[in-house]
Amino acid sequence: MGKLKKPLLILVVAFFLYALFKSPDQAASIVRSAWDGIVEGLHAIGRFFDALLQSD
Repeated sequence: MGKLKKPLLILVVAFFLYALFKSPDQAASIVRSAWDGIVEGLHAIGRFFDALLQSD
């Protein structure tokens, strides 16, 4: 499994770089969407814990 990990990582990085140079606008859109999803998930976790603390 260890021998497969490094070439697979190189392949993923190479594909990311190819996509970045081939279509930078689309790559930026994908990164922006992923970031928005992460931020929304963190807000949801915050709302969850806030609701837990307020339900005394």
